[in-house]
Amino acid sequence: MATEDKSDQASFPVSFVPTPSKEYRTHRKTMKATAQPGAPAGPLPTPMPIPIPIPILLPGARVLIYKQDPSVSEIGIRKVFLPGHIFAGPKDGRITSGTPGLPGVSPNAFGDLIEIPPDTDAFDAVHTFAIVRMTLTMYQRALATGGSQAPVPWQWNNANNAEPLNVFPHGLPNVMNAYYSRNVKSVKFGDFVPSGGGARVFTCRSLDIVSHETGHAILDGLKPGWIESSNTPQTGGLHESFGDLTAIFLALSQLDQVEAVIAQTKSNLHDKTFLADLAEQFGLALGRPTGLRNADNDLKLSQVSSEVHDISQVFTGAIYDILADIFAFERKPAVRDDAAVLHEVAQYLCGLCLRAIIAAPKSNATFADVANQMLKIAFADNKPVQYRNFIRNRFAVREVIVSPTPLTVDHEPSHVMKAGIKDAPGAVQDRRACCGTMQLPEYTGAEQALQAEIEEFKKSLAGLKR
Repeated sequence: MATEDKSDQASFPVSFVPTPSKEYRTHRKTMKATAQPGAPAGPLPTPMPIPIPIPILLPGARVLIYKQDPSVSEIGIRKVFLPGHIFAGPKDGRITSGTPGLPGVSPNAFGDLIEIPPDTDAFDAVHTFAIVRMTLTMYQRALATGGSQAPVPWQWNNANNAEPLNVFPHGLPNVMNAYYSRNVKSVKFGDFVPSGGGARVFTCRSLDIVSHETGHAILDGLKPGWIESSNTPQTGGLHESFGDLTAIFLALSQLDQVEAVIAQTKSNLHDKTFLADLAEQFGLALGRPTGLRNADNDLKLSQVSSEVHDISQVFTGAIYDILADIFAFERKPAVRDDAAVLHEVAQYLCGLCLRAIIAAPKSNATFADVANQMLKIAFADNKPVQYRNFIRNRFAVREVIVSPTPLTVDHEPSHVMKAGIKDAPGAVQDRRACCGTMQLPEYTGAEQALQAEIEEFKKSLAGLKR
């Protein structure tokens, strides 16, 4: 029988032998608490190594959200991190969320707002707040310069008014719609049971719908003259398109969604993908297989009406094509991961569209106005000429602009593209099929007409003899 070799243990107490025992762990804790580290052996190195900075724990909260839409099971519900101070409600300095009549949601011991199970009032409040916050953050980052985040105000904000946007996840019971209201400083979301029966649909659970309505609020803060129905149909189309593009850009700002798109389409953005289908669950409830709208379309201005959602698809489709073109141009799968490239391209195009919109006219802006600003800014950004070729060509084939040169020739930066098909003189926006935002009386002139009627009645009363 072999005997145990104890020669290596001769100079150490048995109880201190480094084995993973309870006694040894207790000894190590005692030594750490009572003994100071000894002086280093030998001379100090020259030069002294640079100390590693101790990381500072920044505020923020983890939350659970629908990453796309309740009907898009491929993405489902996942955890995301929202940097910044998040308080009970939830709320922060720019946004408040909750359901009237119900208690707010409070952070747990870790400062997180993890609500389980989903499809509850509390989950919906957190999810909706998170999507609005992510949308606002995305656009603030897009305008950031010099390492500082740019403020993106709500329409009512000024040096003396920092009131937040109020978010009501269940703000429109039994209403098949959602809307942003400037008058009540809020976005409200409806819920309904499909006409054919089935589970109730909550619009607040769709990333597309929440980001779309938040897009209206963002754009109203930046271009307050655009939301009025007195503008031309194309201006109304820009407002609706901005909402749809906001949903697309927000999806592509999240790396897991980008990777899902790449895998789903094999890096061909014109293949079938949830990215181009907007508000899938709502669309399915209406019997539409591609959501409420499809961004990957081929519509031209001559093929659409003055109905605002209809005409918006032309601009949205052009931007989606430009996204696909630039991505295909920048792809180098042997060198860089496709998802990393698509994420980078989408963030640039998001900022490009936003800056072009800000630079467009304050009212009656046309698709051509924004297209020309995109060309101008892309040139100033020193992007390859191919970027400008893609922008010019996609808007040209959709009859938004007319190119003075063949589309096979590189774009000349001195050229200002003339508008293609224009709104007819005196053309009136048709908002009958729009989301709730564009139908509100505060934007259609109905409230002004009512007030004028009241004032006229007051005048008639002044001369009345009784």
